[in-house]
Amino acid sequence: MPHHPLALPAADRVLSPHTGYTRAHWEAAADGLLTAALRYAAPGHALIDLPGPPSRSGVRSDGLEGFARTFLLAAFRAAGAAGKDPHGFLERYTAGLARGTRTPGRDDAESWPEIGHHGVQGQPMVESASVALALRLTAPWTWDTLAAADQDRVEAWLRGALRHTPAPNNWYLFPLTVAGFLESAGRGDAETHRAIERGLGLLDGWYQGQGWYSDGDGRAFDHYNGWALHFYPLLHAHLAGDRALLDRLGPRLREFLDGFALLFDANGAPVHHGRSLTYRFAAGAAVALGALTNTTPHPPGVTRRVLSGALRHFLDRGALSDDGLLGLGWYGPHAATLQPYSGPGSPYWASKGFLALLLPAEHPVWTAAEEKAPAEGPDRVLALPAPGLLIQTTGADGLARMHNHGSCKLDSRQPEQAPGNPLYSRLAYSTRTGPTGAANAPDNHIALTARGTRSARVRIEPLAAGPDWLASWHRPVFPEGGPVLPSARIESLTLVRGRLELRVHRTVCVPAGTPIHHSGWAVALPPEAELSGEAELRLDGPDVTSQLLGLHGWQTRRTVRAPQGTAYGPWALVPELTATVGESGAGTVFVALASLTGEPAPAALAGQAAAEADGLAVTVRWADGARTVVDFGAHDTHGPGGLSVRESGPS
Repeated sequence: MPHHPLALPAADRVLSPHTGYTRAHWEAAADGLLTAALRYAAPGHALIDLPGPPSRSGVRSDGLEGFARTFLLAAFRAAGAAGKDPHGFLERYTAGLARGTRTPGRDDAESWPEIGHHGVQGQPMVESASVALALRLTAPWTWDTLAAADQDRVEAWLRGALRHTPAPNNWYLFPLTVAGFLESAGRGDAETHRAIERGLGLLDGWYQGQGWYSDGDGRAFDHYNGWALHFYPLLHAHLAGDRALLDRLGPRLREFLDGFALLFDANGAPVHHGRSLTYRFAAGAAVALGALTNTTPHPPGVTRRVLSGALRHFLDRGALSDDGLLGLGWYGPHAATLQPYSGPGSPYWASKGFLALLLPAEHPVWTAAEEKAPAEGPDRVLALPAPGLLIQTTGADGLARMHNHGSCKLDSRQPEQAPGNPLYSRLAYSTRTGPTGAANAPDNHIALTARGTRSARVRIEPLAAGPDWLASWHRPVFPEGGPVLPSARIESLTLVRGRLELRVHRTVCVPAGTPIHHSGWAVALPPEAELSGEAELRLDGPDVTSQLLGLHGWQTRRTVRAPQGTAYGPWALVPELTATVGESGAGTVFVALASLTGEPAPAALAGQAAAEADGLAVTVRWADGARTVVDFGAHDTHGPGGLSVRESGPS
C-alpha cells in the first residue's frame, strides 16, 4: 500500500470497489491536511507561514494565502457536517480573521496585507475570494460570532477587492465572490451589485461554447475552466438561490462535464495540461459542483469514482510531505510545474476539490456504489471545436489523451515569443505523461530549424474539425535574434482511431531544404533505457509505451534526451522524426502515426497504416481496409482554409 502520513479509515471495497474511499475518507483527509497546516499558524492565527521558497508576492502575502486557502477547506469540512467541528478549526480561523484585519498593512506578526491592483499587491485579491466564500459557508459559526467592530473591519478589508483592478481573466470572479458574501450578510449595496454584474457580464463574453470559457481574452482553455470560471459564479448562484442564474449557467457546466470527466485516468489522474497544476485534485471541483447544483450528466457512482480517484491518486503518490503538507509540484517537488506566483500556500487551492463535502452524507454521491470512470468505458473520441481540444480515451488501459488544436496562454495583446509555454504549446497531453521542460527537447511538437535554433508553436489557431479529428495552424516563431520567415505557417491535423493517432503536417511558405522535426510522447525513464523497435521509435516505460512511426515525408528517426525530466520522473526520453522541407506539393506534407498506451506489449505500429501523397492530398490506408484522405489542396498560400478529410469504412 502506498504510504502517506494521513490517518484514513480502512478501504471500503464494497461501496467503493475502485478506490476504496468513502465520505469518511474525505473527512479524515481534510482533518489531516488542516491539522498539519495549522501547526504553522502565527500565535494569533491570522497568518499560516508554511515552509518553502516564497512567491514573488512575498512572505506576508504567502502567509495570507496559507490562511485563506486552508480556511476554505475548513469551511467545506464544517458546513458539510452542519457546523460540527470536532477539532475546533473554525474557532482558530475566526480568531485569525479578527486579528488579521485589525491593522491591515502593518508590518507585524499577524496583520494581513492590504488588497491592491493586479501587479501591485494584487495577490490578496485572490485570497479574498477564499475568505469570503468560507465566511459565506460558515456564517453561523464564524461571521455571526464576531463582534460588530470586527465584522466592520473584515468588511472593510474585503471591499478592497471591489475597489482595485483585477487581472484581465478569472480574477474578476474574486470581487464577484466577495460581493456575494457581503450581500448574503446584509451588507450589499450598489458597489457589490456592480461587482457581481461586471463579473457575470465578462463571463458571458468569455464563453466559447461546448461548456468552455476562455480564461480572459484569447484562447486560454485549461483547468481554470472548472476550478474558477464555472466554480465561482455557479456556486454563488447556488448559495444565493438564484434560479435564473442557475438556469443560465448550469447547462454550460453540464455540457462541460460530459467531456471533462473523460480527462480523468482510470488511475485517478487528471490530464496534465495548463498552469497551476500544483492544485492537483482541485481538478475535481467542477465534477462535485455538478452534483451539488444538479447539473451533471453523470450518475452519482461515476461522480464519486472520479472525485475519489483524483484524491487518492495524489495522496498515494507523494503529494504530501512526511509531515502532511501539500508541497509545490505534482507528485513530489517539480519546479517545471510551477509558476512565479506559486508560494508555499498555493497548493492549498486543492481545497476546492473538497467541495464534495457540501453534499450531505445521505446524498447519492456518498451512498451509491462506485461505478467505472468514463475513461474505463468503450474507446471514445470527442472533438470539441470550441476550445480546439480532441479527447481520446481507451478502455483497455483507462488512459486519457487530449490533443491541442486551440488552447494557448496568450491573449490578443501579447506578442508571440519562443520557446512558448510547454504547458500549452504542445500538440498533445495525457493523464500519464507530462511535457518536457522549456529548456529540453520538446515532446509532441512540430518545429523548423534555422540558424541553429528551433521554432516554437505559440499562438494556436483552429483550422477545421470533424467527428474524430481536429486541425490547427501556427506561425513558427524563433527565439529573439533568430530568423523571421515571412508568411510561413505550419498546419497540423490529428485524427484518432482507438489508441492510434494520425498526425499530418503541412508547411506553407517555408524555404525548401529547411530541417523539420516532429516528436512524440515523452516517457520518464532511467538513463540506461534504450530505444526498441526496428521500423518505429518505441519507448517502453514502467506504465506506458510511446511509439512513433513516419508514414510519409520523414527521413530519419532518433531519440532525444530530456535530462530535466517531466512531472512523472526526473529523466525522460523523447522520440523524434526529422526531414527537410521539399520544394512544393507532397514535399511539404509530413505524415506520422503515434501511440501512447498502457497496454502491455502493444503491437508495433508498422502494418497498422500506410500513407501516400499526391500533391497536397494524403491517402492513408488502415490495416482493416478503411481509408482516410486528408486534402490540403483547397488552400492558397496566403492564408489557411479549405482543409478536407474524407473517411470510408473497411472495404
